[in-house]
Amino acid sequence: MRFGMLYELQLPKPWAEDSEQRLVNDAIDQCVLADTLGIDYAWSVEHHFLEEYSHCSASEVFLSAVAARTKRINIGFGIRQVISNYNHPARTAEAVAMLDLVSNGRAQFGIGEGATRLELGGFGIQAKRKRAMSLEASREIADMMVMEPYPGYECEDWSLPCRNVLPKPIQKPHPPMWMACTNRDTIKVAAQNGLGVLAFSFLDPAEAMTWSKIYYDTIMSDECVPLGHAVNANIAMVSAFSLHEDHEEASRRGEDGFRFFEYAVGALVTDDVLPGRSSLWEKFQERKAARAAGEKVVDTAYGGGSVKPERSMARSPGIGTPAEFRDHMQGFAEAGVDQVIFLQQGGKNRHDHICESLETFRSAVYDSFAEGREEREAEKAERLAPYIEAALARRETRAPLTDAEIPVVPASRPKPAAAG
Repeated sequence: MRFGMLYELQLPKPWAEDSEQRLVNDAIDQCVLADTLGIDYAWSVEHHFLEEYSHCSASEVFLSAVAARTKRINIGFGIRQVISNYNHPARTAEAVAMLDLVSNGRAQFGIGEGATRLELGGFGIQAKRKRAMSLEASREIADMMVMEPYPGYECEDWSLPCRNVLPKPIQKPHPPMWMACTNRDTIKVAAQNGLGVLAFSFLDPAEAMTWSKIYYDTIMSDECVPLGHAVNANIAMVSAFSLHEDHEEASRRGEDGFRFFEYAVGALVTDDVLPGRSSLWEKFQERKAARAAGEKVVDTAYGGGSVKPERSMARSPGIGTPAEFRDHMQGFAEAGVDQVIFLQQGGKNRHDHICESLETFRSAVYDSFAEGREEREAEKAERLAPYIEAALARRETRAPLTDAEIPVVPASRPKPAAAG
């Protein structure tokens, strides 16, 4: 398998004047370390207005800084908000291509639509339309990165006349495209559109296997009609991550951070919010104390509702000894997962502990899953090749404009003076 890391840039209160600066600098240093250790992907979210939960609103800037200080690790939008209210599609095409250039061809393009009222309401997006808006914009973004010139597009939400969208990415036809997924429904949507999966849910091996089967069965069916100009048949799943030779120490270092992550992502959906006056960490600590006192505390999952016990972060699979983590990873491998993404930067998890976990992973776990993966990936690519070829043949790809069809953009000329 491949290995990645996910950055929400969480920053629980209380804040000092330099808290955000230290958070960002530590995260970049962690990516630099991961690059030397052989971690394959660094993913960064794009969220807006989500105090304490995510201070990563300008991910293209963060990822460019990571690219500048690393050599080999893939640099991923995990995800970019592609709806035009957040980012005009042309601006997204430009940002993805520029990241590919500054990283020397390491960019990854995950697409998403947003889920919280703070984001959707802040940018005036109707929740019932967000998926359709996201997929429509993503299809056009892919065309913008490929076509010279892009012939233009007009829809209910945005428009662009014929323009050559620059720069163009190094990777051809464009960087691999992925989609954020949180349930079986979105797994199928990703496969139908030929997109890789960024599974932002915490699954046991049995459920991961179900998701994998749904995904690859769809990729190999007539339902797969690629959104972009290539098919990225890969599943990446997020896992909690905190390693130490002593299980209790691993738990002490990592448990609170990941329980906070789960609590916060639910609370942002289910609880009222007072902008500028968030109290997520304070409320999380109150719930922790209540649970310790024997009171019943109902956790919430992404999208609301109760968390099933086997999917609750209370079990925190991924936090423990290297041997326990190998068993955890083996379950993902047997389920057909292609990449495991470490959710290491959660809550108040310490920078030095995160770095130590990464080093422990490299020394005690990495080789068990990295050895022979190139051969397995080549076998998979060969097996899927005829299905991907058929899927691309089903895509309705616009023909490039001939020179005669490209509309002239007239120069600005002064109006002639009025006679007399």
